[in-house]
Amino acid sequence: MNILITGGTGFIGSKLIELLKSEGHTITVLSRSESKEENGVYFVQWLQSNAKPEQVLTPPDAVVNLAGVSINEGSWSEDHQKKIYESRMEATDELLRILGTLNQKPDVFVNASAVGIYPTSETHVYTENSPEVAHDFLGKTVHDWEQKASNMKEYGTRVVYTRFGTVFGKGGGALPLIALPYKLFAGGTIGSGQQWISWVHVEDVARAIYFAISTSSLEGPVNVTAPAPVRMSELGKAIGSVMHRPHWLPVPSIAMKLALGKKSKLVLEGQHVLPEKLNESEFTFTYPAIRPALANILD
Repeated sequence: MNILITGGTGFIGSKLIELLKSEGHTITVLSRSESKEENGVYFVQWLQSNAKPEQVLTPPDAVVNLAGVSINEGSWSEDHQKKIYESRMEATDELLRILGTLNQKPDVFVNASAVGIYPTSETHVYTENSPEVAHDFLGKTVHDWEQKASNMKEYGTRVVYTRFGTVFGKGGGALPLIALPYKLFAGGTIGSGQQWISWVHVEDVARAIYFAISTSSLEGPVNVTAPAPVRMSELGKAIGSVMHRPHWLPVPSIAMKLALGKKSKLVLEGQHVLPEKLNESEFTFTYPAIRPALANILD
């Protein structure tokens, strides 16, 4: 299968490429860098003034759109929020333009998304059938991103929105921020401790994307979260246990807001999200429970 990826050099994209290579697929990555072939992956330049990727691309069988400024980076100032939003909209617009010029359209288009589309709640449980949409920055970003990607349906392409939870893994994601106090022997419950963390191991994210590509019955929103979300207090205790560090020093919400600003929302508020479609499709998680996932990452 010929698979086209945007955002292929990022935390999730690099894991996905490893998996797809191991399965023997042909991989093309749209990149801001100059076009080249490296380690069996074809990099084609885009989003540059003189780049014309449509002139060299082989029509892909599947497309995975992961492009966009990471929400785990930066200060979440108004300027940074604008970059997060516009990077997704502009890259997706350009990707749709490129695909529109190709004679053959992809069979499936997998667009990255996030559980941030659901409102934060300590009591509600969300599945892909939940109609609620958050009206904050993350909710608007995710909603608009999905709506833009839905234009691929006009070509008869199957469209999947992979709504990622809080992604944990080595070398990236949200875990380094949460685990840092434990490394300094100052770990403890963040905020109320009752906020939900719908987490997922990055290896399961890559596997779920591949599963979405190869499972023709999957379309629309697909929650990519482990089947056992945890509250922040439970996550903290598990981190302390795995790292052999104490879980004793509470971190008040006001301290997180002062330290992280608007980005503190990522750890102070959350959603209880279940991967109903993946479960019904008999997807098997490598890391369905939090302690084995943390042990793999932190040990």
